[in-house]
Order: sequence, then structure tokens, then C-alpha cells
Amino acid sequence: MESSALRRQRSASPSPPSEGTLQEAKRQKILDHATEAQNGATDDAPDAQKVDEAEESDDDLGPMPQAPDAAPLKKKARVLKHESLYLENIPSADMYERSLMHRDVVNFVAITKTDFLVTTSIDGHVKFWKKTEKGLEFVKHFRSHLGAIVAIDVSSDGTLLATCGVDMGLKIFDVVNFDMINMIKLTYLPNAVCWMYQKGQAQAVLACSDRETSNVHLYDGRGGAEPIRTISKLHADPVHIMRFNTPANCVVSCDSGGMVEYWEPNLEEGYVPPSRPSVNWEFKSDTDLYEFKKAKTAPTSLTFSPDFEKFVTFGFGDRQIRIFNFRSGKLIRKYDESLTVVSEMQQAGTAIHHLDDMEFGRRLALEREIEKVKGGQNATVNAVFDESGNFVIYPTLLGIKVVNIQTNKVVRLIGKGENQRFMNVGLYQGAPKKKGLITLEMAASDNPAFKESESLDPTLYCTAYKRNRFYCFSKREADSEESGSSGGSRDIFNEKPSREEQTVAAAQSNMARTLGSTAILHTSYGDIHVRLFPEYAPKAVENFVGLARKAYFDNLIFHRVIKGFMIQTGDPFGDGTGGESLWGNDFEDEFHRGIKHDRAYTLSMANVGPNTNGSQFFITVVPTPWLDNKHTIFGRATGGMDVIHRIEAAKADKTDKPYDDIRILSVEVR
Repeated sequence: MESSALRRQRSASPSPPSEGTLQEAKRQKILDHATEAQNGATDDAPDAQKVDEAEESDDDLGPMPQAPDAAPLKKKARVLKHESLYLENIPSADMYERSLMHRDVVNFVAITKTDFLVTTSIDGHVKFWKKTEKGLEFVKHFRSHLGAIVAIDVSSDGTLLATCGVDMGLKIFDVVNFDMINMIKLTYLPNAVCWMYQKGQAQAVLACSDRETSNVHLYDGRGGAEPIRTISKLHADPVHIMRFNTPANCVVSCDSGGMVEYWEPNLEEGYVPPSRPSVNWEFKSDTDLYEFKKAKTAPTSLTFSPDFEKFVTFGFGDRQIRIFNFRSGKLIRKYDESLTVVSEMQQAGTAIHHLDDMEFGRRLALEREIEKVKGGQNATVNAVFDESGNFVIYPTLLGIKVVNIQTNKVVRLIGKGENQRFMNVGLYQGAPKKKGLITLEMAASDNPAFKESESLDPTLYCTAYKRNRFYCFSKREADSEESGSSGGSRDIFNEKPSREEQTVAAAQSNMARTLGSTAILHTSYGDIHVRLFPEYAPKAVENFVGLARKAYFDNLIFHRVIKGFMIQTGDPFGDGTGGESLWGNDFEDEFHRGIKHDRAYTLSMANVGPNTNGSQFFITVVPTPWLDNKHTIFGRATGGMDVIHRIEAAKADKTDKPYDDIRILSVEVR
């Protein structure tokens, strides 16, 4: 038996935030406010006024009389009205809720107005998915091309899809009926496709560009294989981006030389220049469309805002996000995401999300690897607008940034807890069960079925570098009961997995079967349900399960309870100085970047320093980020939160020990 002095020395407890930590947090908050505009979203808009530092000094004019009541004019901070309401309909999770498979690397995701999701992979496969109330439902699978799919486009009304591949094939799909309705065999390698028709137009005009020449061919999407017209004099280099502005009946196209053109499709002449009121300029020199030519780069993506008043571009050439006003052709925002700027912000500590040096170095090396292959998966990286047009969303090495383009601030970083490099993104913000016709009586009624049909489920769908999965980010956390994944894996095996994936999955399932994946703590206040993480902390889970099966925790008290922090147990002495592991000795820490103390109800090991884990553990009641990489996380509570808060609220003495004993009656492992 250990002496009481030695046991006091071994008191194992997580530390609450110290006064210094709180002061540091306040200082950091002030610093964050001061540097928010620089957090990966530096406003380099050309209309921003800059003060000339080389102005002549007025010292030789002598003292000037000061005007009465002269007060320095404060610059008004730009604000976006109802910003919180807009953000309410944008995904916010740090980790993806679900991932679904293709057989090979997924390169494109596309959202349609008809509530369908289309995903494609580099082996030529196309999959249709229907958005449901909370998730996706698989609809149909096509092997569309014999090689990689190089471009896809969905019509503005969401009814038609076009895909083209390296097999020189052009395939047309009816989205609503998820059927292939046309196949066109090309005589050239395609580079980009774009639907160019308005509602009520007789022909569904489809443009396809040539990878080797500057030619753009116009087809009838529902007609024959021969092009209606071929445009050869519009661009000097191969066209790799075409996007159609439906209200203006105007196409914005860009070639590999960085030249951007506006034009209206015309079946008689091929194309005609845009005219007022579609645009409000006469000469291209009045616009900023030469921006890419001057920067000697070319964008890899171009996306219109939902109201078609703006478009955003991104390119791996200089890693700049540029936002243009469509009618004027003027550059209104420019955000620098170059590796130089990101590295400087990481070193200065002003980045929106600070990574440890080793992890940042790994991500930086991955970025350089992505850059190497020109026209590879880096050509699929894009930026999209939300439905209001006030926010632009794009992937970076830190995560997926949501930038308010009115205030020039990064307001959200999605997926910062993941280690994938996200590439192509698509945002869904509709109501999956919404009915087309709503009467005044329906809107005024208190019908729960109608309210359910109006419920929104904002979801961001993303591809990732060299991954044969696409990832779904919603407002639900990955392991919440609402997401439906609290008892199973969030990575769905809807395809036959590779041998490597089979090995990993078999090891994880065997581990979960052997150790158990869930547990119930039967306490004198009620039951607490927890999900265990054997995939992240196998040693800690094995220790917890082994001790539970030996009835080690039976009749132990919660010896340390701190309101607004955590509840702690697992000590047979009941004073925080005892307890030993399943093996009799302390065991090592297990830290994983996939799980953090970023939310309440996290189950972690108590210790007295690095690698001193025994039998004591605690459950947090608030996010406790200062405990990351200090305490091993091995689970999370999924039920009985009311019990946790009842224990937390118990009256305790100066040593944080409750006056009335609160006991663990038994622990059931499943």
C-alpha cells in the first residue's frame, strides 16, 4: 500500500484553465480581432485607397491653427446586416459527418436545383444521389466513359447534365429521370463543356471546347453528333473554362493564356459580342478582364453567384481568389492564399487556425506535390458562393474557408479537424422535402408535417486529394446521435473496398468487437452512455474495458467535480491519489489529430504528466482546448447528458469533492 504522501504526489487531475490562460485567451481574442481581415482573406481590391507614405512633410509651414472641436474621423467598420441568419444556413461542423465511395479518385461534385447530387471519378464513373431530409440516397450508377472525366456541367434549370472524357466521348443525362439520353462521339479531345440555353428555348445548346486548339463547338444537346456551329476566332489559346449567365444570355470563357471573354451564343454566326443591358461597358479596356493576362496566370475555376451579378475565380497558378462584378467586369475583391502568405501568417501566429509545426510542414509538402502535376487534380479546385451571394467558400490547406465578402473576414473554417486536402466543393442549401405550391392557409397553419417539409439541411460536399471518397459536412457533428453515426463508422463502404481498406476495416471491426464500441455507466444519479474510440486510442479503450469487466469501477465515487469544467472518477481511494491501469503500470498517451477537446462530453484519461495514465478518467462539460495533447481522449458521451450536469451541479467542498457521495454502480460494455 502506497503512503499517503506518495499518493498525494500522484494526484491525477486535468487542470482547469488558469488565470494566466484566461488572460492569454483575452489577449489572443484582441489580437484575432485586429488581424481578422488578414486571416487568409487579405483585401487587395483595386478600389481600396492607399496612403502614400512619401507625401511631403508640412513641417516647414509652421504650426497650423487647430479647428474648434476637431476630432479624428473614425473609419466605419463594414458590417453585413443579418449575418447570423445567413450563417445559420451554412454548414459549421469541424469534422465531416459522412463519406461515401467511388471505385477510384473522385474529381467532381455538382449540385442541381432539382435536389440531386452528381459525383464523378477519374475512372469514368458517374453516380446520381438524391438529397434526403438528413443525408443522401443513392439513385443510379453509370460507367459513362472509358477514361478520366475531364469536365462536367449541369444546366441552370437542373434538368440536364453533360460529361466529357479523355475517351473523346460527350454524354448527356436527364437528371430528373436519371437516364442517359444522348451520346456524341467527338473527333477531338474535349477540354470544357457548358450548357447555353434559356428557359423556353427550342434547342438545348451545349458548347464543348477542344483541348488542342482554340475551337469551341456548339451542339444540340438532344440532337445529332454534328456540331451546329464552330467558333474558331474568339480565343487564341485552348478554352478550359466556360460558364453561362442565364439572365444575361451571356457566356464567360477563359483560355489557357489567361484571356477572359464575354460573348452571346448565336446559332447563325456562332457568337456575338455582349450588349447593354447585359453589360455596362463598351470596350474591354474599361474592365479588369485583363487581370489574368497581366498576372501571367490563368484561373482553373469560375463560378457565378446565385443572382448572376458576380463571379469568383481561383487558380493554382498564383493561388488568388478573385471576385468580379459581372456587368462592369471590375475586380471587386482579391484574396491571397499563396503559400508564402500562409507560411508567414503561421510563423507570426496570425493564422485563423494555428497548426503545430510538424503538421503544417506536412500540409505544405502536400501542397507542393499537388502543384507539380499541371492539369491534374489541382485543376478541379474551385470556389462557390452561398445562396445570398455574401459569402464565398473555398478549400485551403487549413480547411474550407467561409469568407464574408462584405466585411472581408473569415467567419468560419469548416473541416479544420480533418487531415484531408479538400479540392472540389459543392454547397446545398435547399429544403429536401419542400413542396412546390404553398398556400396562405398552409403557411399560417401549425401543422408539424408542413414545418418538417420546410426544414433546411445545409450540406457541403467535397472531394479530396487522391481519395476515392467524397465528404459531407453539415451542421451535425460526426458522432452525434442526430447524425446517426454514433454507433458506427462515418466512412460508408458502399463500394467494394481496396485490399488495404479491407485490412484496416477488418482490424478496426475486430478491435471494436473484442474491446467493445459503447459503454453505459450506471451511476447513483442515472445512466451515462458513451461511445468508445478504439480506432484513435486502442490502449486507453482496452484499459477502460478491461477494468470495467473486472468490476474495478463498481462502487467508486466521483471524487472531483468542478462546475463548468468536468466530473472525475476512477480512483479506488476516492481522493484522486490512487488507481492503477489494467497492466499494473502507467501506460503511454495516445494523441490523434482527428479528435480534440473541442466540445462538451469528451471522455479522457486523467494523469499527473506525460505517459502516466492509470484508471482515473473524467468527462468534460464544456470545450476544453487547453487539454489537447495533454490528456488522452478515448470516448465521448452520447446519452445521459442530464445526468452529467446533475453530477456537475452537486455541492462540493474546497477540494472539489461532493459532500454527498455519487457512485458508479457498474459499467456495462457492449
